[in-house]
Amino acid sequence: MSTSDSDTLATEPATTQVPAGIQNRKQPFPQGFLDTISTGWADRPDRKPTARAQAPYAAARRQTLSAAFPGARLVLPAGAYKQRSNDTDYPFRAHSAFTHLTGWAADTVPDSVLVFDPTDDGHEVTLYLRERADRTTAEFYGDATIGEFWIGPRPSLRGVASDLGLPTAHIDGFAAQPGDLVLDEDEDLTRVVSEMRLVKDEYEIDQLRLAVEVTARGFDDIVADLPRIIATPRGERAVEGVFHHRARIDGNGEGYDTIAASGPHACYLHWTRNDGAVIPGDLILIDAGVEVDSLYTADVTRTLPVSGTFSDVQRRIYETVLEASEAAFAIARPGIRFRELHEAAMTVIARRTAEWGLLPVTADEALAADTGGQHRRYMVHGTSHHLGIDVHDCAQARREMYYDGVLEPGMVFTIEPGLYFQIDDLTVPEEFRGIGVRIEDDVLVTADGVENLSAAIPRTADEVEAWIARLSA
Repeated sequence: MSTSDSDTLATEPATTQVPAGIQNRKQPFPQGFLDTISTGWADRPDRKPTARAQAPYAAARRQTLSAAFPGARLVLPAGAYKQRSNDTDYPFRAHSAFTHLTGWAADTVPDSVLVFDPTDDGHEVTLYLRERADRTTAEFYGDATIGEFWIGPRPSLRGVASDLGLPTAHIDGFAAQPGDLVLDEDEDLTRVVSEMRLVKDEYEIDQLRLAVEVTARGFDDIVADLPRIIATPRGERAVEGVFHHRARIDGNGEGYDTIAASGPHACYLHWTRNDGAVIPGDLILIDAGVEVDSLYTADVTRTLPVSGTFSDVQRRIYETVLEASEAAFAIARPGIRFRELHEAAMTVIARRTAEWGLLPVTADEALAADTGGQHRRYMVHGTSHHLGIDVHDCAQARREMYYDGVLEPGMVFTIEPGLYFQIDDLTVPEEFRGIGVRIEDDVLVTADGVENLSAAIPRTADEVEAWIARLSA
């Protein structure tokens, strides 16, 4: 159990200044504590690091944003802690646009603000943050949210400025002004910072490669641990735990809640309850991605036969989903529209479900834009989404830039068709019911095609069976 700040700390005697908001549950510090807490500490050097690798990339992004809003004052907050319950908070993660424009990532100080002040030839950019408290202040020992006695050392203004290659100032010097364009409040600013991430730079691509590499190790861990997972009553939670271990050891954590959906749970697209058993004979759909320390995330799905071998029906459904994936890969290249990936995959889904007698119309009728869609019952989600510092990156981009946008080198997105036959769906044969399959890969657009960043994670039915045999024996 973690130590509550109400266990030992409380308001000092009435003559002592205490940070606002922490008085109500505190007990007084003894005078002896107050007389000695600020003494006996070794000098702490003010670290002045070399600018991190992403600093020049973030600087270029700030120039792009500055050019888009001449004369406007731009305010981009990192965000604050969000209360989970009482005096506990959710883990802090900075706003994605703030991270993209500063290069600050998992180590961002909450409540920081990036400000673009207009000048005659662009903007003067300043990062405002809370300077670390001197040990003579009550904040050091009396504030469990930001006090270094509680959370450990915080960076100095000078250290952050060197680290990010960005001027810094104390947060007390920041004041909102009339006419400020504030991120998430101003529609144009929110849209522009989202669209800026549609094409990734070299640093971002390297980080996404790393995220996929660590994610691949996480999937290997799951496959290797299948015997124990099967023996665990809530085996889906065991899958989640194995992946979480890898995500925290080699990254910052997961980029989103892991989906570990075994048996009929695989038909629920966002199954994150993960409280079911993992039973031989069933399939388990695992949708998981590691977020690395830079906050870039992978997003990969594999569907595994728990027993190690697909049944005939499972294999038929799996290979149809793989066929739909390959159809999208076959057309993916610079110059096509993003939505064409979905259209290619859905053409396969419509034709196969029609061949199986599942549709009340022909495949061509199902594919009609305005009157069709009957096949969507078995794949209601889209085939692709952009990927980056958010798992669903660039979400505020305009439709003409995203869904109807043209693929360009440097774009990174998923290809993830699926088929889901729910356990109580009377429109499908009984042998199909309770089977859900999704295959999801992370894709980089290159000059003449695409690169499957997650190709090293087994994809075909034969490869998956061999993978399980190799690692879980």
